[in-house]
Amino acid sequence: MEVVSGVYQIEVPFPGGKGRYTNVYVLEGQDGHVLIDSGWGDLEAFSALREGLTREHLKFKDIKRIVITHIHPDHYGLAGRVKEFCGAEMVMHRLSAELIPSRYIATGELLEQVEEELSRNGVPMSELQGMRREALSLEQFVSPCLPDTVLDGGDSFSNGLFNFEAIHTPGHSPDHLCLYEPGRQFLFSGDHILPDSVPHVGLHPQSGDNPLGDYLASLQAVGSLKVKFVFPGHGSVFNGLNLRVEEIGRAHEQRKRDVLNTVRNDLKTAYQIAAELFWNDDCGEVAFRNLACWGKRMAVQESMAYLSLLVREDKVGAIEKKGVPLYLSKE
Repeated sequence: MEVVSGVYQIEVPFPGGKGRYTNVYVLEGQDGHVLIDSGWGDLEAFSALREGLTREHLKFKDIKRIVITHIHPDHYGLAGRVKEFCGAEMVMHRLSAELIPSRYIATGELLEQVEEELSRNGVPMSELQGMRREALSLEQFVSPCLPDTVLDGGDSFSNGLFNFEAIHTPGHSPDHLCLYEPGRQFLFSGDHILPDSVPHVGLHPQSGDNPLGDYLASLQAVGSLKVKFVFPGHGSVFNGLNLRVEEIGRAHEQRKRDVLNTVRNDLKTAYQIAAELFWNDDCGEVAFRNLACWGKRMAVQESMAYLSLLVREDKVGAIEKKGVPLYLSKE
């Protein structure tokens, strides 16, 4: 639907009828339309995108630029097919281009690194195998395509009607971009800021050493912008950016306290810490043991991100025993 003049939102479904969607945005322009994100790379998603364009009297051939906020499958997976279909220019952050080959083309080394890191943080071998299978299953939903143009934070571009500033917002993904339209005070936030959930931030071989610290810093930077409407990657368009930034900040502070409470009296691995906490999934808040393999992997990596930040804040100490880091509160 047309959510504001010249901006159309199309809900592109997740695979398998899970009832979840990625918001894809089409922005009309004198120099051609801009597509922000694409959705998962399967036929159902492609059909939904094509139907949405037809329903709003837009045409694939008028899309001249595809801008990817980050290269997670639900935002980037369909981009290659869309580019092939309409011949549009592919645009993403410079770091996205560097990460695509190891993430989606020659994946063996990265999978080995992830498996080694999870094992080192206490994940038992029986669960590692399931996590690896889940990761491999995602490749079928991505049509990898390298960019024609790369952006750095601070770069700008226009389609004749909308003038965008690229804002590098690492954390949820190290390559994450938000797009800011200062004249209209619009923010296309991808997964950096969502209206109803706190974006996942995990520590892994491509995340950098302190992804949660990166996320909180970029959250505050975006929160300082003058914004009337936020167009998120999932959920409804909303206003009140500053309030949402504060809510997400408070949620992270509470989660840091939760992690600290698990290591007040005993040395524990990241896996043991994750296993003591409750986690959000499609069914709401659940115990770690009830998560699927993919959810457990995300929970352990998220725990690792919190621990990395807490060590930097000198609130948690870490020692190694037989190559395995063990954590204990300093408070």
